[in-house]
Amino acid sequence: MTESGVSTQAAPFALDAARLELAGLIERYCTMDGPNPTPIEGLSLFRASSTSTPICAVYRSVLAVAAQGTKRLSLADEAFQYDSQHYLITSVDLPVIGQITEASPERPYLCAVFDMDPRKIAELAGTMQLAPLPPGAGALGLGVSPLTTPVMDAFLRLVRLLDTPDDIPVLAPLREQELLYRLLTGAQGQRLRSIAATDSQGHRTARAIDWIKGNFDQPLSIDALADAVNMSKSSLHHHFKALTAMSPLQYQKQIRLQEARKMMLTEAIDAATVARRVGYESPSQFSREYRRLFGAPPLRDIARMR
Repeated sequence: MTESGVSTQAAPFALDAARLELAGLIERYCTMDGPNPTPIEGLSLFRASSTSTPICAVYRSVLAVAAQGTKRLSLADEAFQYDSQHYLITSVDLPVIGQITEASPERPYLCAVFDMDPRKIAELAGTMQLAPLPPGAGALGLGVSPLTTPVMDAFLRLVRLLDTPDDIPVLAPLREQELLYRLLTGAQGQRLRSIAATDSQGHRTARAIDWIKGNFDQPLSIDALADAVNMSKSSLHHHFKALTAMSPLQYQKQIRLQEARKMMLTEAIDAATVARRVGYESPSQFSREYRRLFGAPPLRDIARMR
């Protein structure tokens, strides 16, 4: 028997049944390929009927459970893969490259994603009798773990509320708290707590990430940023690299280029203008770095995307 009282032999069958139920819910409420919002705050469902080329995106602090299919993510030089056997956690906003590697019209990629609120994580962690984080605890802000019955059951109870929309206002907050509890007591608990704890280096580093995201078009002074989050320059660089797999300047560049691409896709704007709007002084440098990240110069890349 396991600690939860479920036999190890029964657990795989319970997980298989839960995955099938989750896949059925996603198919029922995903009327088209792509992201589909739901009436449950923070919960969205995703469907893809084919594999994809690598796509750049900024992942928020999320839990992602793929009920069917497989997705690969790259963060700087790190690579991750999650599928129906694993769940993904991101604890801070991260610029990643994602690619759906297993999907077809007969068996589409089906995924449920829940945005997590670090404040709620911190509040819940504060009420739990958890062992203190080890000194200097910190980890990359993205992780993949084997899907467990407690996490899957809690997540499924949240998604099931789509079938009873009148219950959502009262029961969704309770289901969310149960889900966060299971995550905090699971394999990814320390990753989440290191960001949520207000007196931790991880929390200070997360504040630095938020500042860069909110001011990506401004010149970046590492000295000023370190002062703003009450860290030394060397400590900020060390913890930032540990959390995001890149330096603050590299992170800013990724955010700038992704924002530039989004602007050009949604507005009638030329590359030189968008370069200035996202903070580049040199249009030629912008074009070089854009091509390095997206594989083509701005105009050609946008034409291909459209």
